[in-house]
Amino acid sequence: MRTKAREVVFQIVFASRFDGADNGLKQALYKKEKLTADDIQYAEKVIAAIKENGEELSEIIDKRSVAFPESRLFPSDKSILLVALAEIKYLPDIPQAVSVNEAANIASKYSSPKSASFVSGILSEVKKD
Repeated sequence: MRTKAREVVFQIVFASRFDGADNGLKQALYKKEKLTADDIQYAEKVIAAIKENGEELSEIIDKRSVAFPESRLFPSDKSILLVALAEIKYLPDIPQAVSVNEAANIASKYSSPKSASFVSGILSEVKKD
């Protein structure tokens, strides 16, 4: 299971929304959470996919989030969506259903009470495409 690694990636992406610099955060979180080499490899792939395709991923979020434009989303929800969308679009070895489920679980842990269903709804629409 990559649950812990996904949470670390979420934390890194979330922190980058406020401070674009890494400042050793990745390495500190990898060490603190005792991620395996496979987990770190996964995390680096997701983070790279978000950095390289962030604009496209944000457009996908904005297109699907009709009631809330991307600019008005909670930073935590946007970060969760970016991680899951990067998995769905750029890591084909991860089942899409797993990405959606894990994103909803992270949202229920780190965001508002309604965020899990919001995140799940957005990702389910993306999965249909």
